[in-house]
Amino acid sequence: MFTPRKTAAAVLCLALAATASFAANPDVGGAPMFTDKNIVENAVNSADHTTLVAAVQAAGLVDALMSAGPFTVFAPVNDAFAALPAGTVDTLLQPENKGQLTKILTAHVIAGDLSAQALKTKAANSADGFAHVETLSGDALSAQVRGNNIFIFDENGNAAKITIADVKQSNGVIHVVDKVLLPK
Repeated sequence: MFTPRKTAAAVLCLALAATASFAANPDVGGAPMFTDKNIVENAVNSADHTTLVAAVQAAGLVDALMSAGPFTVFAPVNDAFAALPAGTVDTLLQPENKGQLTKILTAHVIAGDLSAQALKTKAANSADGFAHVETLSGDALSAQVRGNNIFIFDENGNAAKITIADVKQSNGVIHVVDKVLLPK
């Protein structure tokens, strides 16, 4: 028998379930991303980030990216690494180039948890239309909003488009990007 009280409770449960499904993290690289897992634990499941994961391991940054953070990571996809000049990734993964690899990878990481909306707000409130941030490597990145898209510029003026924003992690947030950002 349906009573108004039971019907209202059922509607509330359905509404909460619908809200929870909208708040869920997007899948990345065909894998679910879990808010209770850290950046590394989620990244290893993304088929689109195998090169990034290998690079993080080669640079010895796994423990750092598993720490409490919070961090904002602009995570290049495999195709972004493949677009670098031939042999670049293989060269960077060699032990003697660990310092250079570490600098490049940490030029994709910001201390703190910056959402796409925070980047948009910073850009909108700046005199030049860019949100300027410093990376863990000490290099500069700038975010600019163009239409519905956010582009991240490295110090060389190269732009990476955020293709998947606000992938929440237990220790920060990932924004998937389509290019590798290179420090000077």
